[in-house]
Amino acid sequence: MILEIKNLNVSFNGKKLLTDMNMSVDTGARHLICGHNGSGKSTLVGAIAGNPMYSVDSGQIIFDGRDITHDNATTRALSGIFVGAQNVPEIPGLTIISFLKHSIAAHRHFQTGKDLPMGEFLEMLESAREQLNIPRDWLNRSVNVGFSGGERKRIMLLRLIMTNPKLAILDEPDSGADATVKAQIADTIKSVPNTTFIFISHQNDFTEMVAPTHTTTLSNGKVMIK
Repeated sequence: MILEIKNLNVSFNGKKLLTDMNMSVDTGARHLICGHNGSGKSTLVGAIAGNPMYSVDSGQIIFDGRDITHDNATTRALSGIFVGAQNVPEIPGLTIISFLKHSIAAHRHFQTGKDLPMGEFLEMLESAREQLNIPRDWLNRSVNVGFSGGERKRIMLLRLIMTNPKLAILDEPDSGADATVKAQIADTIKSVPNTTFIFISHQNDFTEMVAPTHTTTLSNGKVMIK
C-alpha cells in the first residue's frame, strides 16, 4: 500500500469539506476518484499534496509507510508525490529546460544526497522528449507561456516521466486535451514504471482508456459506500 488516509477531516476558511475520509491506495494501482462537482475531489488532492489552503483538522495521511500529515508541500513532493493540477501557472522568463533541471536536481539531492550531472540530465530529457514526441524548441520557451491546453498537458507528462514519482495525482488530466493527447496521457499512466496513479476524471472515454484498477466515489465530502 502506497497511501492510506485515516479518518481525515479537512476544512477551508472554517467550512468542512471532507468528513471522516478513509481511503487506501495499493502500490501500482490506477485509482480513479469520481463524484459530482463539489463532492470533495480537488480538496482531497490538495490535502494529500499539502496545499496550505486546506486545514487538516484531524486524521492522518500515511504515504509510503510514513505519516506526512504535517509535512509541507515541498517535502511531500521531494518524497515522491507528484501533482498534475487542472490549471497550471505561466512562468515568464523561466524556460522549460531550466525548470526541469532544477526540479530533477532537487529530487535527486533530497533522495540520495548527490548532485545530478548535466550529462545524465540531458540524457533523461532527450529520452522523455522522444517518448512524448515533444519538439526540441519547446524546451527553450517559458513554462506554459503561449502553449495550448493540450500542449501544457504534454509538458506535465514530460515532468512526470523525468521525476518518476512514487505517487502521481492527476486532477482531470483530460480537460482541455484533444483525443490524441488524451490517448497519450492514458498510455503514459499505464506505462510509467514504479509509479502509482490517482486520477480524477468525468469523461468516460478517458476513463476507459486508462482502465482503472480501483474506484473511489465521493459525495458531499464523504466516501460513498457501495
